[in-house]
Amino acid sequence: MANSNENVVWITGASSGIGKAMAFEWVRLGYKVVLSARRKELLEEIALEIKNSGGEALVVPVDILEEKSIENAVQSIIDKWGRLDVAVANAGFGVFGSIDKLTAKDWNRQLQGNVTGLALTVKYALPHLKQNKGRIGLLGSVGAYLPNPYVGAYGASKAAVHSIGLTLQVELMGTGVSCTTIHPGFVVSEIAKIDNEGLWHPERADPRPANLMWPTDKAAKVIAQAIIKRKRTYIFTAHGRILVWLQGWFPGLVRTIVSKGPKPE
Repeated sequence: MANSNENVVWITGASSGIGKAMAFEWVRLGYKVVLSARRKELLEEIALEIKNSGGEALVVPVDILEEKSIENAVQSIIDKWGRLDVAVANAGFGVFGSIDKLTAKDWNRQLQGNVTGLALTVKYALPHLKQNKGRIGLLGSVGAYLPNPYVGAYGASKAAVHSIGLTLQVELMGTGVSCTTIHPGFVVSEIAKIDNEGLWHPERADPRPANLMWPTDKAAKVIAQAIIKRKRTYIFTAHGRILVWLQGWFPGLVRTIVSKGPKPE
């Protein structure tokens, strides 16, 4: 795939964090960008900034908890630009709490957003990606490989994303479409500021270690390159790779390390 301004990339969860940074990175690489998330006003601000810099951006609000919203978003992209070359299923969130405290509602919301919403994003994008031998990017987490105290539902959802990626890599053989599953370590985001009901709390502190946090622009660059190069699975941040390696060989040590992390109040 040449870096042509005719190529269209669709990013869900594009209103903040990694998704927002990816939008600017794909524009820098010469792609038309479709911005999707629930917060339309934030998407409009990002689109204006992209257009002022000479890029092309289309705002298509979407709620990944609603199948029809996803289906309609894809149709809007095709109606506007007539093609889709890259779909990055980045939208997602975390549900917090120990396993013995989580409710069925908590589990259903977590899995519907991070698993079902992601899978349906792929489903509706695929017919158009197949026309152009396109690319899929799935945003997972190193949590897919690790124990996840107090974020067990989130870790389970990302393990499912990893499994979906492996499955797509088989199901898509012969179609020309590739699937890259991205597993980041700690990256700057708003995930800790959103509660289990989806409400944003700007004052809430992020318990993750600030000294290990990657900036979003750096993360966006490596994610885009992994998708462009059609890598199957890509784990990044040094600490993420080290923890995944340790989990494979020294799981007891990893359990000790993660058990000393911050506990919810």
